[in-house]
Amino acid sequence: MVKTKNKVILSAVTLLAAVTLAGCSNGNSSSSSSGTTAQIKLKSSFKNSAATDKNATKNGTLKLAEVADSPFQGISDPVLASNAADSHVFSPGGLNNLFNVDKNYKIIDGGLANQKLDRKAKTATITIRSNGKWSNGDPVTAKDVEYAYEVLGNKESTTSQYSSDFENIEGMAAYHKGTASTISGIEMPDGEKGKKVVIHFKHMSPSMKFSGNSFIWGSAEPYEYIKNVPIAKLASSEQIRKNPIFTGPYKLDKIVTGESTSWVPNKFYYGKKAQIGHITINVVSSNNIVKAIQSKKYDSVVPSASGEVGGTSYKKLKNLKGYTKVGQPALSYSYFAFNLGHFDTKTGKNVADSNKKMANKSLRQAMMYALNVDDVAKKFGNGVAWRGNTLIPPVFTKYYDKSAKGYSLNLKKANKLLDDAGYKKRNGSKWRSDPKGKKLTIYFGGMSGNSITEATYQDYLQQWHKVGLNVKLYGGKPMEMNSFYDLLQKPSQNKIDLWTAAWSLSSEPSQSQLYGETAPFNMGHFVTKKNTELINKMNDSSAWNDKTRTKTFKQWQEYMNDQAGVVPEEFNYVWQPVNNRVKGFDFSPANNELFSDLTLTSSKLK
Repeated sequence: MVKTKNKVILSAVTLLAAVTLAGCSNGNSSSSSSGTTAQIKLKSSFKNSAATDKNATKNGTLKLAEVADSPFQGISDPVLASNAADSHVFSPGGLNNLFNVDKNYKIIDGGLANQKLDRKAKTATITIRSNGKWSNGDPVTAKDVEYAYEVLGNKESTTSQYSSDFENIEGMAAYHKGTASTISGIEMPDGEKGKKVVIHFKHMSPSMKFSGNSFIWGSAEPYEYIKNVPIAKLASSEQIRKNPIFTGPYKLDKIVTGESTSWVPNKFYYGKKAQIGHITINVVSSNNIVKAIQSKKYDSVVPSASGEVGGTSYKKLKNLKGYTKVGQPALSYSYFAFNLGHFDTKTGKNVADSNKKMANKSLRQAMMYALNVDDVAKKFGNGVAWRGNTLIPPVFTKYYDKSAKGYSLNLKKANKLLDDAGYKKRNGSKWRSDPKGKKLTIYFGGMSGNSITEATYQDYLQQWHKVGLNVKLYGGKPMEMNSFYDLLQKPSQNKIDLWTAAWSLSSEPSQSQLYGETAPFNMGHFVTKKNTELINKMNDSSAWNDKTRTKTFKQWQEYMNDQAGVVPEEFNYVWQPVNNRVKGFDFSPANNELFSDLTLTSSKLK
C-alpha cells in the first residue's frame, strides 16, 4: 500500500496538465462543464503472469524515478518531513509505519503494531509485535512509539504536523507549552523497553479508526538511535539526513542528498522479505520524465497515492510498448490560497489580519470566477485531471460534495463583484484600484516546473488582467520549490498575496492539520470562528453519528467555497506506467506489502 501517515505533505505537483501561452479561456461568461468527473479508469495492480527470474530479482535493480523539479530535502523522519519528495524517496524503508489498513484505510491488525480503541475508557492501546525491529537490529519499543509524540509536540520541534487535535491527548497541551517535561497521558505499562503504549484522551473520535487521523500518530521514532540529538536539531542531524534507519522491507544503502537514494533488503524486517536485490530512486525533472520512460531508463516512477505524472505525460506514454498503466483516485489536489494573516509564534495560532490586501472576500471570489480551469483541464488533462469543486477530493466518497459548483469561469460575475466592492478603474487607468482609491498590485506565486506549468501561470495572469486586476508573478518568474515553501511557511510574509500549490493528503479527511487555527500548514492563515467550529465538529462526540459527520463535512465544504480563502484548483487521477518486467505491482490501499511483493521477470527492462 502507498501510505501517507502524515496528515498532509507539501507537494510540488501542479495538477493543471497544460495550457498554451495564448490561453484556453475563450472569454465566455461561464463554463458548461461541472469539472467533477474523471475520464480514465485503470486498475491499481498489474497482473503480470510471466515467470519470475530469480537470479534477475536477487541480483537485479528496480529503477524508479522521483518526478521533481527541485532537489529533495533529505529529511527521512516522517514527523519532521514536510514535502512529498522526501516521503517518496524514503518509501522503500516503510516510513516507520505502525499500522496495516484495509481498502478503506481502516486500521487492521497485522502491522508493526496493532491498535485497540476503548471509547468508555477513552484510550487507545498500541501493542508492538514481538519481532518488530529497526534496520540496525534494535527492537522497536514502547518508547519509540511514545517519542514520536515528544518530537511532534515539542515547542522547539521543526515539525509542521502539529495541530490542536493532538492536545486531545491528556497532558499534550502542557508539554507543547513547555510547562511539562513529559506527556502525562501517554503510559508505557511495561516500561520504555516494553511493547505496549496506552494513550489517554479527553474524548474519542471516529477518525481514530483510520490511518492518518489527527489524534494518533502513525509512525515510530528510533529513540535509542536519536535520543542524544536535541529535538530542535533533529531534522539536520546525521541520524536523519545521512544514516537513517527504518522498519520497512528495505534499508538505505546510499543517499546522494537531493539526487538519489538506493536500497537493499532489510534482514530485520518482520514481514514479507524483500525479494529484489537493489532499488534505486533518482530525481528526474518533469521536463525529462517522458523521454526517460520512453528510453526505458526506469521501470516506473515512485508509487504514490498523490500522483507523480500528469495528463500530458499520460497522452505521450499511454501507448508505450513494454509498459502497463495502473491507476486509482488520488489522495491529493492542487489549490489557490490567499495571504490573509500571520502565525503567532507565542500562542501557536494563526491570526487573521483584516488589513491584509486580500482580506476582501469579494476580491477573492472575483479572482476565482475570472479563471477558466474547466477548459484548461478539459483540453489538456487527458482524463487525468479536472477542475476541483471543493476542498474534499472525490477519493473520500462518503464526504465529498459532488453537488458543489465551485468556481467556473464567469467574467460578468467577477466584474460585478469587483465593482460592487469598490475595486474600480480611476483616472483612466487600465487597472482597478482598491476601495480607498489606492494603487492595487497583487503578487502571485507559483513553483517552477516545465514549460507547460509556467504557461499555465501566464494564462491565469491574462485572465485576471481581463477583469482589470494588476496581478504580477512574484519575482517575475516561478520559484524553486524549497524556496517557495520556505517563504510561505514563515510566520508572516507580505511578498506573495496569492499562490497555487498542492497537497499530498493523508487517508483520513479531517481538516485540522490543513486549515485549523493552530495548523502550521495553514500558510494562508485563514481563520474564522465558524471554520474552527466546523473543523472541531468533524471529530467531536456528534461525529460518531455517521450522518452527522457527513453533514458537517459538506457544510464545511460549502462554507469554504463561499469564503474563498483557499479554493480548489484541480483534482487528479493517480496513474503510472510500470515496465512489463516488474511483477507483483499493486498500489491499492489494502496492499500492505507493496515493495516486498515486487519481483523481476528479466534482468533488462522490456
